[in-house]
Amino acid sequence: MHALYSDVRATPDPVAAYGEWVERRTALFHDHPATARQPGQKLRHATYDPAYRFVVEMQPAEPEEWAPATGTDGAVPFTRAGRFVIPGIGSLDVWWLGSYGNGIFVPLRDATAGRTTYGAGRYLLDTVKGADLGREDEGWVLDLNFSYNPSCAYDPNWACPLAPLGNRLTTEVPVGELSPGG
Repeated sequence: MHALYSDVRATPDPVAAYGEWVERRTALFHDHPATARQPGQKLRHATYDPAYRFVVEMQPAEPEEWAPATGTDGAVPFTRAGRFVIPGIGSLDVWWLGSYGNGIFVPLRDATAGRTTYGAGRYLLDTVKGADLGREDEGWVLDLNFSYNPSCAYDPNWACPLAPLGNRLTTEVPVGELSPGG
């Protein structure tokens, strides 16, 4: 993932970067021995829409603890580090993972959940895994087209951290990875 996102960040055209991201994620999903894919599953993605690309500064937010349970790691502790306010979309809490790896994590669940996207939500940023599009000046690049499903969307043996209340949007985000196909 680190190499994939590094290459995507180095591609100046967001549409071309998205095309590379879709192609390489699909290949990883299909071919990597550690994939969560079940027989017959395929990745599905919406067409890129530039209206869902934003550069925003992280806003302050009161620290709060969140410790979702995962399958192998038990409760994983996060601390709210800030909030992204996305024009016309809503706000998403930014979570700091202070255990293994250290990094920010931004899950999201929007009004398409359970209809066209995975019902439990998707991930936007996970810097521990290198899954971020970087920064422009003081802002973070938040391109909702790059929202992707957690592993638990494909394999019920995975238990993933899912979007807490501060990461649930009432608006639709009809871009990014769609519900699993089979």
